[in-house]
Amino acid sequence: MNRSTNKFSALLVIAALVCGFTAANVAGQPLKRAKPQTVTLGIVSEINRAQIAEHFSDFVRYVASKLDPTSDIEGKVAIAPTPFELAKLIEQKKVDFYMDSPYPTYLINDAHGVARLLLRRWKGGMAEYRSLIFTRRNGEITRLEDLRGKLFVFEHPESTSGHFLPRSFLSQKGFKFTDKSRFDPYAAPTDIGYLFAYSQVKLVDWVLSKKAAAGAFSDDDFARLEANKRADIAILARTQPLPRHLISVRKDFAPALADRLEKVLLSMHENDQGRQILKKTDDTTKFDRLPEGEAGLRRRLAEIFQPTEKN
Repeated sequence: MNRSTNKFSALLVIAALVCGFTAANVAGQPLKRAKPQTVTLGIVSEINRAQIAEHFSDFVRYVASKLDPTSDIEGKVAIAPTPFELAKLIEQKKVDFYMDSPYPTYLINDAHGVARLLLRRWKGGMAEYRSLIFTRRNGEITRLEDLRGKLFVFEHPESTSGHFLPRSFLSQKGFKFTDKSRFDPYAAPTDIGYLFAYSQVKLVDWVLSKKAAAGAFSDDDFARLEANKRADIAILARTQPLPRHLISVRKDFAPALADRLEKVLLSMHENDQGRQILKKTDDTTKFDRLPEGEAGLRRRLAEIFQPTEKN
């Protein structure tokens, strides 16, 4: 009995020593912290990526701080060179929400199917904008029909107001286009030839100097022109308006966080800090709900951009 008791006591001592050593070892180790939660804003830009990320940093940090006051959520900015690259980042869950104009939004949300519309952004104080099809005042072009067989200048291949919106508008009226930068053996003499100026300044100069018969830009671009250039321009047509800018959220973003994100953005303009950050963010006035709802705007964007893709 004494031997058994001694053996049992020895085992207890060893166990205590082992437990004590383990506890001491754990106590001496730094605790591993859980990976911090992040919310990432996506922006499309081919240039100045570091500067643009810094430009939006206050905005995304504000949003992150308001998403869940009880949690430490970090706000980040991810810059992608193209809408396609941004769609890949969204699909990989490296971007949670993003802001862009209607055409890139259509590509990311509908063509790639990785995000959904959330709100409208009043960028530069504007809720909506439209394209203006213009020509020289007192020139030979006085109506849209006069554009057949002439040269038309668009601003940029990826521009909503300077390409896709006016091109869709004219296509729906029966006009056909020929790319004048390359030979097209099937082009008809009544087709509208087109080129890209790649800048709003060149676009206007080409029309006023008779290098092109007509062009297209936004009503916002027109309003910013010098008075003498505005006086030399005649407006042939105005397209339907579209939201100036949109904000979308990743489709598989947690529903509770998406709802909270919407509330945070909708209320930003209601407090001093939020208004100051919005002002710094491209003179944004506020975010508001889509007047026609997500489904309604999706249908309208498809009507505008799908025919353009086939033309």
